[in-house]
Amino acid sequence: MTMKTGLFFGSFNPIHIGHMAIANYMIEFTDLDQLWFVISPQNPLKKKSSLLEDHKRRSLLEIAIEKDDRFRVCDIEFRLPKPSYTIDTLTYLAELHPKNEFILIMGSDGLSTFPKWKNYRVIEENYVRYIYPRPGYPFKAEDYTHVKVFDAPQMEISSTFIRQALHSKHDIRHFLPPGVFNYITQMHYYKT
Repeated sequence: MTMKTGLFFGSFNPIHIGHMAIANYMIEFTDLDQLWFVISPQNPLKKKSSLLEDHKRRSLLEIAIEKDDRFRVCDIEFRLPKPSYTIDTLTYLAELHPKNEFILIMGSDGLSTFPKWKNYRVIEENYVRYIYPRPGYPFKAEDYTHVKVFDAPQMEISSTFIRQALHSKHDIRHFLPPGVFNYITQMHYYKT
């Protein structure tokens, strides 16, 4: 039996309630059987400067999804050549998990940079993409191949905002899963 597995890529620097809301929506309101948070060690299109170490971001993700078997943390990109490219990750995951049908979960903001991705046409032709709206990034589904659009709630929360707020010593406990907020506070992450 094929397992429909959504792949939610991100640096999750840190994981916050916006990420969790999207993941929860996708697993409950689509036909996905499970959702994997694929942690990126370095996005080739982003600067690495403020990136918390890989193992620390993985720990935060594990805390965020603990005891929820609909979700899984996938750190496969930590073991692949850097920078990581989605096509390479997909190829590797397909070899490791031949019974899984992998689906990319993307915000509409990712559609504008998608043509810059390595071998993007191969991804476009071979993988379905589940798109959720992002504020300020309107699009028409008919302009894209193998795309399904889902009206997930829009949340204007970014990891950049979270990091800046933590650095400025703001109490943002309700912007993060409780265990994640407690762990970040205890470990003094994002303070400098």
